[in-house]
Formats: sequence, C-alpha cells, structure tokens
Amino acid sequence: MNRFGDKTKVLHIITRFDKGGSAENTFLTVCGLDRKRYEVLLAMGASDVSSVRSNSNDPENLATQKNISEAKAAGVRLFFVRHLVRELNPFRDIAAFFALCRMISREKPDIVHTHTSKAGFLGRWAAWLCRVPAIVHTPHGHVFWGYFNPWKTLLFITLERFTARITDRLVMLTPQEMKDHLALRIAPEEKFTIIHSGVDLKQFSPEKVWDGKKEVLPEVPENKVIIGTVGRLTAVKGQDVLLKAVYELKQNGREVFLLLLGEGERRQELEEIADRLQLTECVRFLGWRSDVGAVMKSFDIFCLPSLNEGMGKVVVEAMAMGLPIVASNVGGITDLVRDGENGLLVPSGDAKALAKALATLCDDQQMRRKMGEAGKLIAPLYNLDEMLKKIDTLYRELSGED
Repeated sequence: MNRFGDKTKVLHIITRFDKGGSAENTFLTVCGLDRKRYEVLLAMGASDVSSVRSNSNDPENLATQKNISEAKAAGVRLFFVRHLVRELNPFRDIAAFFALCRMISREKPDIVHTHTSKAGFLGRWAAWLCRVPAIVHTPHGHVFWGYFNPWKTLLFITLERFTARITDRLVMLTPQEMKDHLALRIAPEEKFTIIHSGVDLKQFSPEKVWDGKKEVLPEVPENKVIIGTVGRLTAVKGQDVLLKAVYELKQNGREVFLLLLGEGERRQELEEIADRLQLTECVRFLGWRSDVGAVMKSFDIFCLPSLNEGMGKVVVEAMAMGLPIVASNVGGITDLVRDGENGLLVPSGDAKALAKALATLCDDQQMRRKMGEAGKLIAPLYNLDEMLKKIDTLYRELSGED
C-alpha cells in the first residue's frame, strides 16, 4: 500500500537547469521515473531559462532548451522560479523562498526532492513549512572545501547540519561523499543513502560513437599523446593545475597535446595562463560541445584535476570510452578510479605530481590500453537504469509501499 495514493507526486527543485552534471542527473531522473507510479514536477531558476532565450545560438543553451522540451514531452510539469539564482542574494533568496512556499502549498507534493546547495536549503525549508510528508536532498557533491574561504565554508556546514534535521533522506553519489558528510557530522548515518549519478552509456561506446576525428578535431596532430579533460571552466575544476602539468611535460621533452572541453567564467584567465606558459601551440580550448563522446575518441588519456568533486560523472563517460584516467584523489573520484587499475590518482592542486602521473602513461602505451580496458568493465556499474531503480526504491520506502 502507498500512503500517498495511486500516484506519488514528486517535486524536484534545482537552481540551475543547464548542462552541468547535477542538472543532467536531475533531467535524467525526472524524465526516467515511471509515469504510472509518479506525477513529476520540476522547479528551476528562471534566470537560466532567460539566458537560454537571449543566447539562442549558443550550443550549450540550445542543448539546455532541448532538455526543457524533452522534459515537457515526457510529461514533466515545469515551474520557473524567477528569483532562484546561484549567487547569494538576500532579497532574491527571500523572494525565491516565498515563491517556492506558494507553489508547494498549491501543488501539495508528497515528496520534495531538492538538488544542489541553494535549492536544497530554500526548497527543504519551504517543504517543511508546508508540511510536505517526505523531504529528500541530493547535494551532488558538497561545498565543504575548494569553493569558499574558511568562514563561508563554516557557515555552509552549519546550515547543512541544521537543515539535515528536517530532511528525511540525504542522497550521496558515492561512499566517499557520505564519509565526508559523516566526518563533519552533517547528519546521522541512518539518514544517508547512496545512489550514483546515472550515465547513459549508449552515448559513450567507442564502438558506436561516430569516428570522424578529422572532421570533429581537424587541428589535432597524429604524432602526439592527446590529453583531454571535460568540465566547466571554473576554479574548483583545477584546469590551471593541468596547464602547469602540461608545461612540466613539455619541459621534460614529452610530445603532448591538450584538449579542454567546456565553457565558463575562467576561460580568459586560463587562456592567458596557457599563453604565459607558451603552450598555445599544444593546447586547444574547444568550448562546450554536444559531441563529447566523439571528441573523447581522440583522447589517449583522460584527466580530471578537480579540487573537489561529488562523483565525477565524466570519469564514467571516459571509462566507457576505454580511456585511462589521471585524476585528483578527492571526493567521489576515489570511488571510481582504482589507483593502478583503471587510472592513477594524485593529490589535488599538485601540478608536479599530476605531470609525473601523466608522464607515466605517456611513456607506456600498454599501460594505457590495460587501464582503459579495466575502466570499460567498471563503467556499466554506473548506468542510468541502476540509478532510476534505486531512486524508485527510495521513493517507495518513503511512501510506505509494501
């Protein structure tokens, strides 16, 4: 028996519905839930939607608009919260909170499932005030290090501890993420559940991805080891560390070429770093791309130098493509990359250690192949269907279904 009736009404709330990992996870969840069992609603910050409309020719914005259209076609009811923005803004945050309260009071969801920090804080308290029966939060990583100064970090930790008291279940993407939360006493262990971020592996199969290297990347040389990374160009992703590591490799005579996929506020700064290190001949900033799998097929090594990472969904995509991984030993990455088996782990922020690990793989093609094959066996553990099954199980538990 389901205490919520024939259908469980679930409201998901997220600040930014873009092409980042947390938004893609949310998109796949709301579209993938069984419509016979669930009525699905999605509330998102409207500022990003306005940006999409005003920059309609930008490829990332076009892809975001496509996700919005697909969610509507899948029967997801969408709500745009005008004042729900990523940046801290007391006036807009209060306005967003009351807008969420009004929406929740009107729609009366059985479960409110929030995503990321800002939406997680405002959405959970709005749900609690409106007496929603079940409240779930997925932080998609955490902001406890690598993002803010110590005082601001302490504020976020305090807010998370306080808000966890009104949360029925905290969804962690990896065991390490749960350990981080437990170490900071965010909530007791019984409030946590682990549900990985699902990857649609059909888009990341080296056998199925279109092999058009010259058409996709005409500037990539054939006689160099291609190192690639994918992620928003922002400080926590550590691309500046990777550029310094490539400089070290060049200084030591390695013939390498670096491809950076992604767009973000730090692009100009990173381009200036590459110019200052005289790397412009061996580095390409490709911007945001929809054909990530096709571009990854050109990589010899995948690198993720993040300072903090909830899971690193892109690591799963790279493993599915048969790529060896070099990554920081932070957050959920350590649950995906088995050091010495499918990749190499290095301390975050350490350019010399990163260069050393990359050099090891540059010099050993057989090791690259062996680690790539090992990764292809691990990637299916993080497929989309498994994520949806676990979310369904969680919702059934919260609904008291037999």
